[in-house]
Amino acid sequence: MSQRAANRRIRLLGAALVLTLAIALARAGWIQVVRASSLAKLADAQQTQTIPIPAPRGSIFDRNNVELAANEDSITISADPRLVKSPAAEASRAAAVLGLDQQGDVNLLSALSDRSKGFVYVARQAPVAKAARLKRMKLAGFDYTVEPKRTYPQGTLAAQTIGFAGVENQGLSGLEYEYDRLLTGRNGEQTVVRDPAGSVIDARNSKYEKAGADLTLTIDSTIQSYVQQVLAQARKTWQARSASAVILDPHSGEVLAMATAPAYNANDVSVTPLQLLRNRAVTDTYEPGSTFKLVTVAGALSEGVVTPQTQFTLPYSIKVADKTIHDSHPRGTETMTVSQILTQSSNVGAVRISQRLGTERLARWIKRFGFGEATGIDFPSESRGIVRPLDQWYGSAAGTIPIGQGIAVTPIQLAAAYAAIANKGVWVQPRLVTTIGGKAAPASKRRRVVTPAVASQLMTMLGGVVDKGTGTEAEIPNYSVAGKTGTAQKPDSTGHYSTSKYVASFVGVVPASDPRLVILVILDEPSTIWGGSVAAPAFKEIALDCLRYLEVPPDRPS
Repeated sequence: MSQRAANRRIRLLGAALVLTLAIALARAGWIQVVRASSLAKLADAQQTQTIPIPAPRGSIFDRNNVELAANEDSITISADPRLVKSPAAEASRAAAVLGLDQQGDVNLLSALSDRSKGFVYVARQAPVAKAARLKRMKLAGFDYTVEPKRTYPQGTLAAQTIGFAGVENQGLSGLEYEYDRLLTGRNGEQTVVRDPAGSVIDARNSKYEKAGADLTLTIDSTIQSYVQQVLAQARKTWQARSASAVILDPHSGEVLAMATAPAYNANDVSVTPLQLLRNRAVTDTYEPGSTFKLVTVAGALSEGVVTPQTQFTLPYSIKVADKTIHDSHPRGTETMTVSQILTQSSNVGAVRISQRLGTERLARWIKRFGFGEATGIDFPSESRGIVRPLDQWYGSAAGTIPIGQGIAVTPIQLAAAYAAIANKGVWVQPRLVTTIGGKAAPASKRRRVVTPAVASQLMTMLGGVVDKGTGTEAEIPNYSVAGKTGTAQKPDSTGHYSTSKYVASFVGVVPASDPRLVILVILDEPSTIWGGSVAAPAFKEIALDCLRYLEVPPDRPS
C-alpha cells in the first residue's frame, strides 16, 4: 500500500471518530438540556413512592371509662410492581403466608404484574405475626406499614348499639356510623426514596396523621352486662324469638343500657346474620298493647274528663264499629274506677275512658307524648313508629288504638314516655353520648307533657299495678315499684292478628318514690304470652341487680 493511500485511510478514520464524537456530544447535550427535566422526573418516579399513613380511629368508652371500641396494631402490606422481580413467584409466596384463597392469589398476581402502578395493596390489616414472617422473606418491592385495626375488647357487650367499622376504618353501623365523621381521623402520608434493590434510603414530604375524637357513652358496661345476661336467659326460658331492653335515667335521658338478644360479637361481623346487627330498641316497631293505656289515661286525666276515682260500669266486652273488644279473662259486669281499670288492665275500661276523651283529643295526646315522631336519640335509622292520621282512624280504630293495637311504637319511644311520668311530667330526649373529644355533647331537649299533679296520680296508679294488679311478678322486696304490663297480638303480613304470636312486655319505674331507673323489657313471641308472667320477672331481676350495683337505699323497708 502506498503512503498516499495510508494517509487517506487515516484521515477517513479520523473524520469518522470526529463525527462519532460530535454525535455523542450532541446527544449528551440534547439529553442534558432538552430532556433533562422529563428524564429526571422519570428517574425520580422510579425511585420514589408515596405511602399512606392511616390515622387511628377515636376510641369509644362507657361512662366509667371502660373501653368498648379500640384500635390495635396490624400491618398493611403494599408493593411497588415496578420493583417486583417475579410477580408469579412473589404472589404465590405471599398468598401462602397470608392464607389467601385461590381468588385472592389471582388478584394479587394481577396487581403485582401491573407495572404501570407504583403502589398496590397486598393485604390490609394483616396479623402482625404473618406480616413478620413474610417480611423475613425479603420479597423485592414489598413494604410494611403499621395500621390501626378496629377491635371491640368487650366482645358482645352493647354490640348492636356500638356497631362496627370496616377494613377502611369507616363506621358501618350503630354509633360507629352515627359519629363516623368525628371518630375518623385525618390520614397522613410519606414519600420514600428507594435504591435499585427497593430498600428505603430516604424519606421526605411527611404529612402527619391526626387521630379521631374519642366518645364517652352514657352506657354503663356493668348494667349492660346484667341486662344482656337476663335477656339471654329469659329468651331461652320462654323460647322467645328475640328479647330487648332499655334502661333510662328519667331525669337526664341518659341510656344506661340498651340490649337485644340474641347478641353478636362485633369482632366477627363477617359471620353474623344481618338481622342480628339491628338495634331493635331504636329501629324496630311493635304494637305496645296495654302499656299504651298510660297515654289514654294521662290524656283523660289532663283534660279533666275523669279522675282516678271516676267509676265506670263495665261489661266483659264492648263493640266498636265491626270489632268486639273484651277483657283478657272472662268476668261478669263490674264497676271499676279509673285507677282500677289501669291496675287490672281492663280493655273495656280503657275504651270507655277513651270514648269520654274523644278521638281528636286522644290523637293530640298521642302526638304530645312523642309517638309518630323520632325521639332524636343520637343513633342512625331511628324509626318514627306508625301512627295513623286522625282522618284514617277507620272502623274500630277508635277502640283498638286506646288499648295499644293498631299503632306501632319503638321501645325507646315508650321508655321515654314512661320516663316523662317518672320525671314529674317532663319528657327528656334520650341520648347515648356524653362527651366528644373531651367536650360535652349537646344537651337533651326537654318539654312538659303532663302537669306534676297528673304525673303523681299516674305514678300512684302504676304502683297499684305492681302491688295488686297484673304486675305483681315485678314486686321487689323493700322497694316501691310502679309499672305496667303489656300483651299484644302480632299482626301478620295480611294485616290480621295472629292467635298464637304475641309480644309480651313490662315497663317499670324504680324506686317509685324517688325514680332512678326506667326499665323496659320486651319478649317477642314467647311460649307464654302474658307480659306479667314473662317480662315482669325479667324486669325484677334486672332491677335488683341495678339497685345493688348503684347502692340505691330501700325506700320501702319491711
